[in-house]
Amino acid sequence: MLTLPYCRLVQTGLGTMGTTARLQKAGKEGRTRVVIDESRLSTRPSRVRTWAPHGQTPVIQETFGWKSLSMVGSLALLRFYLQIHPGSIKGLQVIEFLQHLQRHVPGRLTVVWDGAPIHRSRLIQNYVASTAGRVVLERLPTYAPEINPVEHM
Repeated sequence: MLTLPYCRLVQTGLGTMGTTARLQKAGKEGRTRVVIDESRLSTRPSRVRTWAPHGQTPVIQETFGWKSLSMVGSLALLRFYLQIHPGSIKGLQVIEFLQHLQRHVPGRLTVVWDGAPIHRSRLIQNYVASTAGRVVLERLPTYAPEINPVEHM
């Protein structure tokens, strides 16, 4: 039986039959299925309207810097794992996060993520190959963020 995050993938019918079958097979093999996604936070304010008493000019105190933070998070067996990094997420941060998951989630992992270029990089592929089968990758269908439970966190 599929657990909660994976039911959405199967119920929507957006997952290809191969993806759904491989996720079900991973469950039967005793693999922990982990959904991973990255997100970026900006320090720029999102509100563009403000107020002030009549006759006074409103003043917004903000640095308006271009600094940003990026997060990589995963959902596994109703547990949420998260790492925050300054700037954008690169291949080394993804590998660090996969190593973190391997330390905290016992057994073999099936990582389910979108088709972002960082996930297809040679660095990531080499790292996964070095795990000797402990980490297996599965891609979500293209343009289907609504079936990725980490997108809703």
